[in-house]
Amino acid sequence: MRSKTHFLSCSLFLAVSACAGLAQQPVKDQTPPKQAAGAQAGPLPETETIPSPQAAHQPANAQGFMEPAEVKVLVRKIWVTESRLQDLLKTLQPAKWKTTNVIRNSFNQTLDNLDKSLQGLEGWRAQFETRPDSIYFGFQTYAAINAALPRLDGVARAVSQFENPGLGAQYSQAGNQLFDLQQALEPYIAYLLRNPDQLLYVAQSNLAECQNELGNVLHGQGGRAKPMKNTFVQFHARHRRETHGEDRKSTRAGKKEPASETDKKTESQPQPH
Repeated sequence: MRSKTHFLSCSLFLAVSACAGLAQQPVKDQTPPKQAAGAQAGPLPETETIPSPQAAHQPANAQGFMEPAEVKVLVRKIWVTESRLQDLLKTLQPAKWKTTNVIRNSFNQTLDNLDKSLQGLEGWRAQFETRPDSIYFGFQTYAAINAALPRLDGVARAVSQFENPGLGAQYSQAGNQLFDLQQALEPYIAYLLRNPDQLLYVAQSNLAECQNELGNVLHGQGGRAKPMKNTFVQFHARHRRETHGEDRKSTRAGKKEPASETDKKTESQPQPH
């Protein structure tokens, strides 16, 4: 997540820097119109240099800021709480509980889910300890604690009810410690998320300002639009006429039609002189 945010920020920086550099240089491949003889050259449009955006650096006294050494100490405390919970889980004996198999199987399922949650937490916590400035590892550590807490609470209540109230109180105490560490980590996670958000906002604002300035500089330098001549498009197509009159004309021109019976009688009668 952090690498994607960094790549997006760098891309915006390059776009804004290129845009600002283009606004400072004359446009290539465009020659200004020639001045008429004796005419005075008009003033060139003024340009404004837009500085490239700087990183949205937050001061050391910003809300939620922590030094890397302080983050590592906090993350190490999470590991200590995890180790305490693992030791407590080894002492459980749900097979000896005087309860129904349904309740015992449900508890075993909760216990298995808690073990998986603690394993996932340790994986993210170890990576966050090596990279305390990572937004991704910090957020995943925070989310893993949030997933383990409700399962830990269910185990503590079941242990207090079916095995030993004192042992159940130890589970509750470990859960409270884990919750307090999560709350101590939350401001720092918010600090890590706020920094790239401000950086992206500054880059977007400068990019919009750069586009406006560049549009003002290039305004009127493209020349007037040239009218295009109207062209007549000729469509070449064969038209076929299939009428009865045309067919008769073509037939008479090619071959003489046979005479009808009425025509034959008329021709056989003598014509008066």
